[in-house]
Formats: sequence, C-alpha cells, structure tokens
Amino acid sequence: MTGDTDDIIALRAALAAAEARAEVAEARAASAEAQVAHLKHLIARMRQDRFGASSERGRRLLAQLELELEELETTLAEDAPENAADPAVRTTAPRSNRGRQPLRADLPRERVVIPAPTQCPCCGSDRLSKLGESVTETLEVIPRQFKVIQTVREKFTCRDCESITQPPAPFHPIARGRAGPWLLSTILCDKFLQHLPLNRQSDAFAREGIDLDTSTLADWV
Repeated sequence: MTGDTDDIIALRAALAAAEARAEVAEARAASAEAQVAHLKHLIARMRQDRFGASSERGRRLLAQLELELEELETTLAEDAPENAADPAVRTTAPRSNRGRQPLRADLPRERVVIPAPTQCPCCGSDRLSKLGESVTETLEVIPRQFKVIQTVREKFTCRDCESITQPPAPFHPIARGRAGPWLLSTILCDKFLQHLPLNRQSDAFAREGIDLDTSTLADWV
C-alpha cells in the first residue's frame, strides 16, 4: 500500500507540474501573440502615413518594427512544435502538418564526406564494409564578390603610312563612369525594389571594403 500511495503522490505531483508548465507556456504564447498584433497595427499605420514612412527616420523605424515582428513570429513558430509535443500543452486551433520541405533540387551541391573509422570501435577489427550513408543537407549562402574588369584596346601604327588605329570604346551605361551593368542593376534593385536608401548601401559597400560614397551612388542613379 505504501508503494501505491507513493506512486499516486508522484503522479499527482507530475500532473501539477505539467499543468503549471502549460499555464506558463500559454501565457507566454498569448503575450507574444499580443505583441505581434500590436506590431502589425503599428506597421499598418506607418504604411498608411505616407509622409512619415517616406522620411529617413520613418523608414528606419519601419524596418526596425518589421524586424521585431519577424523575430517574434519566428519565436512563435519555433515554440509551436514544442507545445504540440507536450500532451499537457494543447490548443484547439488547427496546426499545419506540412513538415520540413526539401531543398530545391536545382541548387548546386557540395559534397563533404566525414572520414569513416578504419577499425571497428567494438572489437578493433579492420574488416569493415560500407553499409550505407546518412546525408544531411544545410543551406548556405556565398557572399557576393567584387572584381575589376580591365577593357584593353590595343593601339597599332602602320609602318607604311604611320596612321594609328585602335578599336572603339565599348558602350558604357554611364559616360566615363566606373560602375558596370551588374553593379548598377544591384544598386537600382536595392533602392527601388528593396527600398534600401543609398546611404545604407554606401555603408554596406564600405563593410565589404568598397569605397562608394552616397554622392557617387546618387550620380549613378
């Protein structure tokens, strides 16, 4: 009887602890959802206020609010599987059951093989045969690279008439400019599609070791 009583007490204690964890998780989720709703409301109001959102300070504030909203939504999405796995933390809202989607098949793959042991860790035998392999895929990004293209136009002189010939200069998007077509397209896309101001683009270039001040970018745009 004593053993049964101890088991009942332990079960009650475990149930009480699980209920306490559930209450804490629900309160935390409710608080995060309220913050998400508040941020969405602020962002919507700023976007409706054209004059406030168009100023430099307004754009910075809007970008900061959107970043906070993204972090909160990410935290909620990460906590959701943990709450679903705990039987004491359940909600009536339907949950998506998509699972992790595979990475695109057309992306280039770099195969990194971890060296396998040459001896059996149990008995020390070196008579090992391959049984199979486990592959883990990780998505990675390659930082953009800069290069300088030297366009060489050779100059020749005629030994008979002493005239000088040279190929014409190729077309350039900006007369006497140093920006190539791909660099210009990157600047324009960041400014008009990503809404990234030129001063922030100049700061980003500086962090990558490229000195392009805001006035130069403005002349190109």
